[in-house]
Amino acid sequence: MMIVTELMKGGTLQRYLWSIRPKRLELKHSLFLALDISRAMEYLHANGIIHRDLKPSNLLLANNKMHVKLTDFGLAREEVMGGMTCEAGTYRWMAPELYSRDPLPIGAKKHYDHKVDVYSFSIVLWELLTNKAPFKGRDNVLVAYAAAKNERPSVEGLPTEIASLLQSYWAADPNIRPEFKEISAYLTSFIHKCCSIETKPPKMMEIDRTRSHAKEECMDPDHVTNKINEGKKSRTCTAYLICFEDCL
Repeated sequence: MMIVTELMKGGTLQRYLWSIRPKRLELKHSLFLALDISRAMEYLHANGIIHRDLKPSNLLLANNKMHVKLTDFGLAREEVMGGMTCEAGTYRWMAPELYSRDPLPIGAKKHYDHKVDVYSFSIVLWELLTNKAPFKGRDNVLVAYAAAKNERPSVEGLPTEIASLLQSYWAADPNIRPEFKEISAYLTSFIHKCCSIETKPPKMMEIDRTRSHAKEECMDPDHVTNKINEGKKSRTCTAYLICFEDCL
């Protein structure tokens, strides 16, 4: 069997973020990428599949860096209620219910569901917004230990609405975390809100006055000639350009 997939020339999201550090992505850009990821996860979950290894190195960018697609389904599996007990993923992005900081009794297992992907998404979203490594300076074991103790990356400096979302996405209780359907809907609404803020309209009255004044000057050729001969530069050129345009 041969699988043919789309060529994503932009490389991994991880490498792209590394390449622009310490700069951050624009908020709009971050949210567009997050929405792509959320919609991909929404589709997976709607079909009963858990990814279990959502992280920037498993996300591939289009050549223009404006779209991202989910890859690497090596740890993905069909969700079985009550049957999800195998520890899987990468510690830095793994939900705390996937492992235990305390030894489990012999024969006991930790159960989890598709909400582990929501936790992983929250860490990826935080990276998109901050362009920082989560729990930087700690090895995988220490990261897992910190997450199990309910430590989370700082949301200082992030928009209030987004900070609140992150806190619900990476909640210790999986039941508090929203579904990807809800996440996609909220991100769509938030993007529309933050990207549709209209800039102030141009000052039409002032433009009209300039055009009117220019026309008046255009009616007096001697006046225009005198002005040109005075050698007025860029700030006065606009009125004459309008004048000549209207006189043609």
